[in-house]
Amino acid sequence: MLPIVALLGLVLVVPAIAQKADLIVENARIYTVNPAQPSARAIAVADEKILAVGDDVSSYAGPRTRRIDAHGAALIPGLIDSHGHMRGLGGLLESRDLRHVKTVAEIAAYVKQQATGRAPGEWVVGRNWDQTNWGGQFPSAKDLDAVVTDRPVFLTRVDGHAGWANSKALALAGIDDKTPDPSGGKILRDPSGKATGILVDRAQGLVRSKIPPPTYAQIKRQLELAADECARLGLTGVHDAGVSADDLKAYKELIAEGKFPMRVYAMIGGEGALWKEYLQKGPEVGSQLTVRSIKLYADGALGSRGAALWQPYTDDKSNSGLMMTTKEDIERVARQAVERGFQVCTHAIGDRANRTVLDAYAAALGGHKNDKRFRVEHAQVISLPDFQMFADNSVIASMQATHATSDMRWIDKRIGPDRVAGAYAWQRFLKLGVPVADGSDFPVEEPNPMLGLYAAITRQDVTGQPPGGWTPGQRMSRPEALKSWTLAGAYAAFEEKIKGSLEKGKLADFVILDHDVMTVPALDIVKTKVRMTVVGGKVVYEQK
Repeated sequence: MLPIVALLGLVLVVPAIAQKADLIVENARIYTVNPAQPSARAIAVADEKILAVGDDVSSYAGPRTRRIDAHGAALIPGLIDSHGHMRGLGGLLESRDLRHVKTVAEIAAYVKQQATGRAPGEWVVGRNWDQTNWGGQFPSAKDLDAVVTDRPVFLTRVDGHAGWANSKALALAGIDDKTPDPSGGKILRDPSGKATGILVDRAQGLVRSKIPPPTYAQIKRQLELAADECARLGLTGVHDAGVSADDLKAYKELIAEGKFPMRVYAMIGGEGALWKEYLQKGPEVGSQLTVRSIKLYADGALGSRGAALWQPYTDDKSNSGLMMTTKEDIERVARQAVERGFQVCTHAIGDRANRTVLDAYAAALGGHKNDKRFRVEHAQVISLPDFQMFADNSVIASMQATHATSDMRWIDKRIGPDRVAGAYAWQRFLKLGVPVADGSDFPVEEPNPMLGLYAAITRQDVTGQPPGGWTPGQRMSRPEALKSWTLAGAYAAFEEKIKGSLEKGKLADFVILDHDVMTVPALDIVKTKVRMTVVGGKVVYEQK
């Protein structure tokens, strides 16, 4: 027995062999978003996680390690879009984006081209028209009727909160001049009372219900297209703001097939069968797909004057917007969520909608600080006293920086200078300790997170206007902006312990860029391209 005991003793004193890395990136300028180690030059990865971050990680190299020389390029944590619509992005990638079209005539010409050669009665659909591109006047059914009369046409506004139909679509939906406005929606009418063809918020449902739904194959294809685009742009995670049962099924199939190069935090799209199903079985947490939240709508959007305000719009004194969900209903869902371990994420843009949501949350949360991490999606116009309610109830502000730079062209006229003081007010939140999780709301805005970083830092458009930025006191610093696109997004999904910063033991999600967004002139951020996107240590996109 003595030789065996002696041998065991020898084994015990042999030092452990360090785990070897699958991937090492060296000679990089790494911004970790970890206050304990803000910067580094190299990162080592094994088994989907970070082995080490430092100036020299060569001791982790083995014969099978892939070693990448970054040649001094910037490396940042994987970017997280905290509010996007994956299927909407996929659908847009299959068609034309109308956001920058400057005239009604050009859109009509596009519709005519799309209608040519289609089967009789086949719908023509599209999205992202914006009447502010041609002076602010809403278009009408007549504009579309001039080019297409034999088939229905329905085009969604850039914010998703208004639709533009031709007369054929209105007739199929049973909409005429006497059709009453549905609850939470408005049928716009001309001075004589005739329906114009513009449908705001829930009035869109009158037409949408007549459009054939996408097939499951279309849904799956659109989600795959969107995921590939996100990987190309450096997005390693997206919070999908309103999913269906078919969306979840498609996500799971794509993941199982190895065709999904990113991670999704899914919000169930409102009350319904899917919400009831998950209330019964509880949250579903996974590496690439997590379902533990519900998306509600309190109001509409500012661009279509559907956002709910306390006082009328400055440029439309007869209109104060629309509430789409009551305080009582939001509170009821919030109480269900608290009981079953879910998060509530409620779209609220106007000051009246935001206060309504905050009151409902406070009632469900007990009116004190907590770790339920309820969110207000957009949080665009807040009455100044109501900012404190976010802090008092531990509510996250899930905001989109490019909304500010898109809307700054007309927002002063729409809501007036007094309300602008509480609009897109990122620093007001940050100074109260309220997390600001950034995103794009794609396809409402473009999905490129570089545009979001730039907007957060400058509050300017991509030409550098206005000088100094719109309401510049609300700009973020570069570290604040990067955190809002990384660690704050992880926190908003209960994931800050496993992602959002580059630290040993966290998931190896990171991006290598061709410009150092933390040091280059601000306008160069817009030009920045992704050289490589890594998710779980696997290269999912590499610039050719």
